[in-house]
Amino acid sequence: MKYDPIKFSIGNLVSNSVLLRRLFYTALGLMFLREWHVKRELRRQLGGSAKPIDVYDAGSGFGQYSYYMAQHFPHVRITAVDVKTEQIEDCRRFFQARGITNCTFGVEDLTAIAHESRFDFILSVDVMEHIADDASVFRNFFRALKPSGRLFINTPSDLGGSDAHSSDDPSFIEEHARNGYNAGEIQTKLESAGFRVESVRYTYGPFGSLAWRIGIKWPIMLVNISRAFFIVLPFYYVLSLWVVLPLMALDYLMENKSGTGLNVVAAKP
Repeated sequence: MKYDPIKFSIGNLVSNSVLLRRLFYTALGLMFLREWHVKRELRRQLGGSAKPIDVYDAGSGFGQYSYYMAQHFPHVRITAVDVKTEQIEDCRRFFQARGITNCTFGVEDLTAIAHESRFDFILSVDVMEHIADDASVFRNFFRALKPSGRLFINTPSDLGGSDAHSSDDPSFIEEHARNGYNAGEIQTKLESAGFRVESVRYTYGPFGSLAWRIGIKWPIMLVNISRAFFIVLPFYYVLSLWVVLPLMALDYLMENKSGTGLNVVAAKP
């Protein structure tokens, strides 16, 4: 089963259309439960103040979180980076076409960045599971933050977060350096880098994991069999969303005792 080729096929399809790109962001925000959790934390961290906030979107990908922050928090100044040049260029074109001026893009390797006390807030969504040398990245994040700055990490847990259920089980999601983090492990690594961990929360509990299978995994499995299944996906979602969205809402509202995702907030003293 292949996840990344499907994801990037859709990304390429919408890359040259401002309208399709905006619809793509809307679809991501609706169908991916992690966006519900991430955007709630962004509102907590960035809302309630009008003072300028320097934000580092570390591993910006398709740019949907930078877009959300730029649109909803005009007082933030966003530096969005990714290791993939094509994605950065794609985002830069879209943001310029939309006239968004409080976000800049650059190609950076998070294991080699040298920012010093530059940012108030660092966002890292589904990035750390791709990087083998995570200790270096955590130290770089610590150095890049201003005193009292905060780091927010969204990443898979080791409880099946990459749709893999043991260390030897290949991930459904490609390009992962690890199948997920143990909650204690990531806390220890962040504390070793100098951070004070403020919260570690599980996402994608029983309801969220079921929503993921119905709403994301099973349709991608069909499309992997044949791209012709793209034609039937709208009909599939007309039927399945009535189940998927309530399951996602339950996960969003609950305090999960365990789950396949982790949300971690840490501060630089």
